[in-house]
Order: sequence, then structure tokens, then C-alpha cells
Amino acid sequence: MTVTVDGSPVHVLQSGAGPVVLMLHGSGPGTTGSGAWAATAQALGPSWHVVAPDQAGFGRTPVPAGSRGGLRLWTEQAAGLMDALGAQHYAVVGHSMGGAVALALAAARPQQVTHVVAVSTMGAPGAPLSADLDALWAAPPGPLGARDMLSRLFLDQALVTDSAVDARAAAMRTGAAAFASLFPPPRARWAADLTLTAPTLAAIRAPVLLVHGAQDRITPLATAALPLLDHLIDVRLHVLGRCGHVPAIEHPREFRHLLSCFLRQDRDH
Repeated sequence: MTVTVDGSPVHVLQSGAGPVVLMLHGSGPGTTGSGAWAATAQALGPSWHVVAPDQAGFGRTPVPAGSRGGLRLWTEQAAGLMDALGAQHYAVVGHSMGGAVALALAAARPQQVTHVVAVSTMGAPGAPLSADLDALWAAPPGPLGARDMLSRLFLDQALVTDSAVDARAAAMRTGAAAFASLFPPPRARWAADLTLTAPTLAAIRAPVLLVHGAQDRITPLATAALPLLDHLIDVRLHVLGRCGHVPAIEHPREFRHLLSCFLRQDRDH
């Protein structure tokens, strides 16, 4: 479905009924809300109301006229989407770039956001642009770019199948024009845009679960997740061994168990 937020269309996957969970995808070319979260939403079952938008510049959600992508736009659009849907209280799950947006949203909307799950997250103050994230943002549309990107995302290279490469290549080609405007070189400035200040992180009142792969090359554990432990008031970190940047795919059952158990805590918050 499409929801109008501040005069601009936002494409949204919705499923289930019950407590609301906003799920925010990462920044890889070709990424969409449904592509990132459909399997997780299905596994969570019908007792959760999952909202998984394409963020501005991804999938079927354009960047609003006169604007450009960035943490402020994505955060304001997520908040506006939930207002438009009438969600008074909701949990937020974000992957990579989406994790930074989830944390920023929790700081901006402390009365609405009940839980935050930040997976392979960006957002830590001073976190540098990794060489692999630089390469991911620069990946050209087509099979070669798709295969290179997937090989960086996953530790288990058996996941880089021909069908996965073909599907990602098609998605990259579809979104190529919009994505080209989001992270042009030099790209360190866009990584800096996705970092949060210490006061912003300290303002988050919702409990936060960080989930991270020990072998994540895109957002390395040491610079992405560990520094957040010093800034967040109510935080816990779960590290998955033998795991790259996408725990939901490399360790799906354990990831879903972590997610559902954490979201069930204090559901009447």
C-alpha cells in the first residue's frame, strides 16, 4: 500500500494485527522494505502488526521534491508514517542504516517508541566509513555489482547463489536512478550523517537490543556496536559468531527468537 507522508508517497508492506513493529531496512542498493523483512514478518506471525516501508530513495518511495536522503529525512518520514497510520505506541527494528534511523526516532519520539532493535547498526558517534560499506554504496547495477555486494554482506559465501545475485541485480537496476543521488563520493560524509551524537543517544528511554555479527565487515562490531554500550541508558548486545552483516539471513531462527522475546518484554509499556 501507499501512504502519503508530508505530501510525498511512501510504499509500505503491512501484515498482522496487534502491537505495532516498524521495520526499517538498510542502505544497500536494491534494498526494499519487503525484501529485507518479509520473511521475518512472516515468522513473527499474525499477532504483530508489522509495518515495513521503503524509505525515501529505495524501492517505490521517491525522495521528496527539493530534498535529498539522509538521517533527518528518513527519521522524519518514519515518524510521519506512524502518525499517518495512527500508531500511538510502537517498537522499531532497524538494520544497518535503518538501525541509525531507529535510534534517532526513539530519541525524537520517546513517548511513542517502546522498544528498539538495532541490527548490524550504524549510528555510533565517530564511526568511520568502512572500506566494505564504501564498496557496497559504490556497487554498480548488474550481476557483477550484485555478486560483489552480497559477498561482502555474508560470511557464509554459500548464500551468494546465482538466484540471489539475479534477484539483487534486478532490484539494483530498478532503483539505480534514485540510489545514485543518495551516496555519491566522497562517501565518508554520508556515513558521518548517519552517526548520532552522545546527547541524542543519551535521550533514548526505550530499551535497546543490539544484534551484531562478529564477522561483520560493513559495520564492524568494534566501531559500530561496542561504542553504543557507553551511550545508551538501557541496552544489551547479542553477538552472533560466524555471522556477517545480515543476521536475519545467516542465523534466521536465532534472530527471530531474539526479536520476538525482546519485543514481548513489557508489551503493555
